[in-house]
Amino acid sequence: MADESQEIGGIHFPFPFPPYPIQKDFMAELYKVLEAGKIGIFESPTGTGKSLSLICGALSWLRDFERKRVQAEARLLAPGTGPTCGGQNSLPSSSSCQEPSGTPRAGGEPDWVTEFVQKKEERDLVERLKEEQVKRKKREEHLQQVGQDGRRLKFAAKRMKKEEEETETLLRLSREMLAEGTGPERLEQLECGEEELVLAEYESDEERRASRVDDDEEDDLEEEHITKNLCVNEDVKKLGSVQLMNDRCVDMQRSKHEKNGAGEDKPKRRRRKIQTSCPFHNHEQMQLLRDEILLEVKDMEQLVALGKEARACPYYGSRFAIPAAQLVVLPYPMLLHAATRQAAGIRLQGQVVIIDEAHNLIDTITNIYSTEVNGSQLCQAYSQLLQYMERYGKRLKAKNLMYIKQILYLLEKFVAVLGGNVKQNPSTQSLLQTGSELKSINDFLFQSQVDNINLFKVQRYLEKSMVSRKLFGFTERFGVVLPSPSASQENRNLDGFQHFLKSLQSGPTEDSLEEGQATAPRPASPLMHIEAFLAALTTANQDGRVILSRQGSVGQSSLKFLLLNPAVHFAQVVKECRAVVIAGGTMQPVSDFREQLLACSGVEAERVVEFSCGHVIPPDNILPLIICSGPSNQQLEFTYQRRELPQMMEETGRILCNLCNVVPGGVVCFFPSYEYLRQVHAHWDKTGLLARLSVKKKLFQEPKRASQVEQVLTAYSKCITCCIQAGGHLTGALLLSVVGGKMSEGINFSDDLGRCVVMVGMPYPNLKSPELQEKMAYLDQTLPRTQGQAPPGKMLIENLCMKAVNQSIGRAIRHQRDFASIVLLDHRYARPAVLAKLPAWIRDRVEVKATFGPAFAAMRKFHREKSHPCLV
Repeated sequence: MADESQEIGGIHFPFPFPPYPIQKDFMAELYKVLEAGKIGIFESPTGTGKSLSLICGALSWLRDFERKRVQAEARLLAPGTGPTCGGQNSLPSSSSCQEPSGTPRAGGEPDWVTEFVQKKEERDLVERLKEEQVKRKKREEHLQQVGQDGRRLKFAAKRMKKEEEETETLLRLSREMLAEGTGPERLEQLECGEEELVLAEYESDEERRASRVDDDEEDDLEEEHITKNLCVNEDVKKLGSVQLMNDRCVDMQRSKHEKNGAGEDKPKRRRRKIQTSCPFHNHEQMQLLRDEILLEVKDMEQLVALGKEARACPYYGSRFAIPAAQLVVLPYPMLLHAATRQAAGIRLQGQVVIIDEAHNLIDTITNIYSTEVNGSQLCQAYSQLLQYMERYGKRLKAKNLMYIKQILYLLEKFVAVLGGNVKQNPSTQSLLQTGSELKSINDFLFQSQVDNINLFKVQRYLEKSMVSRKLFGFTERFGVVLPSPSASQENRNLDGFQHFLKSLQSGPTEDSLEEGQATAPRPASPLMHIEAFLAALTTANQDGRVILSRQGSVGQSSLKFLLLNPAVHFAQVVKECRAVVIAGGTMQPVSDFREQLLACSGVEAERVVEFSCGHVIPPDNILPLIICSGPSNQQLEFTYQRRELPQMMEETGRILCNLCNVVPGGVVCFFPSYEYLRQVHAHWDKTGLLARLSVKKKLFQEPKRASQVEQVLTAYSKCITCCIQAGGHLTGALLLSVVGGKMSEGINFSDDLGRCVVMVGMPYPNLKSPELQEKMAYLDQTLPRTQGQAPPGKMLIENLCMKAVNQSIGRAIRHQRDFASIVLLDHRYARPAVLAKLPAWIRDRVEVKATFGPAFAAMRKFHREKSHPCLV
């Protein structure tokens, strides 16, 4: 479709088709937020084109902002002009102006000093703008040249592949000649083709030497590693596990650097075949791939295809393109984690950040910075680091040796607080006392007897020295063996620790290295996980807690850091960025974002803008009902105390039987948990309700395994299609799902796949969870309590419940002509405080039915009118 320019409030928004009125309002409000540099909370129901509105609105603002900036730069660089404060020549990104020349600065400098400093700043600004203009012009000319020579990347990839094949052939011939004892006379008898191979290899070396980047650039390639889903190396991809893929990638890069840094005169060690450099990690090819990425917008599949064709890593090629890109799309865990963000080269200063699907933003930040280590990892890290120190201790500087000893001390005390000993195998150490214990950070440090160690300095040492990576390579080279669980009592008592040290030093034999057997790659160094835990312990005492979980043995026990204040990490985003937009289909209740995230991040209330639009469907295309009692006048209250009563489960079955008689197509029913769904299903099977339900609808049940979800959804969809086409007594299918499960997010039950969504009860979280109780107590202590409202801790429980409900019931209505009914089975939904937390497009149309009769009549009328409009 051809682009259409939609003018809204004097601003042109490119759109692929005429937008809905709510999309126009959405884009106009988004433009204002970005222009004013504010924090926006945007809610637009699924099916209203929210993502498209975000893209078009943001790119329109970016287009206008860039145009204004270029015009301002041109005026500044014009002869006889200069920067003027707040005037026509000021840059649009300027946030403040210099003081007038007649105003004394701090310290009482004279006017001529102030004027001199101001003119110098203006000259520096002009010089900086000139340099940026030259760089931008060169980059644009370079990309234009790349665009004109579209086959450049393909030809370069073919040339590189041919060189590699020629090199491999030459090396093979050399090995054969050496094996045959061939002397110089044999070299003179080489055929012409072999002479060409030598010449090609020589020329390839010359080209590589000419194009080789300096050591600093090469070192930049080996950065903190993050999840890779753009890998095109088949040997790495077949490992399956993301962690193993990451480890193999880092190991291959390390092997490349070790090979490049080795001198010709140094004796070569025999290495395992597994440690070969990645053929796709080539700087020259990745630079070419970067240019292709910047030339035209490409999706993930196109990046992978281009990387395979160019024999260049799409992941690192994409990272090289970040500094020159105007729009970067990335998973928001990568954006929200500071270390990962820095490793990827993402700079937030003065940028605009738009977070889509942000309904679980708070939980995501909490999970990113909450970390857990088990006893096995602690003991393994201790063993690796101890052996490393024993082997290289004399080479280490005193300061580095001191930090390593401090880390060993920390690991020893962490295992001790779990009830174990690092000098014994963790799987053989049984615990007499089990259970969980929750501590503040300070109390945990005191109990562990490590409060005398400066964890900030230890953390900085771990980051700068990268000792966790060194341990990974050290383990690959020498191996680390824990005490055997089957060791005899005599060996265990053999001077204890000396025997353990001896076992640590028994790594792979020389014979095994000579054979080069390809063994499975080891997982990442456990010190990497412990490094994250130590970093978490530097959090302010009031913002986190430590959970000591003692389960069976030391190896199974764990230490978990729980983040209570996600705002402490989100504050950097809102402070550095020009503007932040938090958008989602169901953002209600919004109070969580305002109070827990923004207010605690130091954002002023006047900087926050809320925008919520309605749905694109006509008002009569949705029927939301709150049913307070069932067909037998049993009040519907699915609390923990009542929901397992036989009469409650039977009443639920009777309601579904009646609904399935009048609802065509698919019915999706959500239960609070997998366990409750299992109990209800078993009770229905016992009482015959399951057979009655199967008369009108074929039953499907959400699987616990994610790998089976697609299979169930396909069968569910085919059943509905066949029933509608064939007619007969079977009118569709009934899908029994779980709130917060695989079907409650990201699944579209559009049209006949979801003509009715039923919510059984209110899915409150587990109030007995120690993590949740601590979070409630934290909010009660830190957030102000509004008069007439529940305490912040109780509000958290209600908000978590309603967020889950809103996500689930939004699965049905997916486009403008769609229609569906929404049934909430619990009288508590009729409370004003709960009603207020439903999305506006549902809340404004909801009908509360005290008894089942009127509710059933409304359902029958609604679906008869929508399914057979000609009969009405």
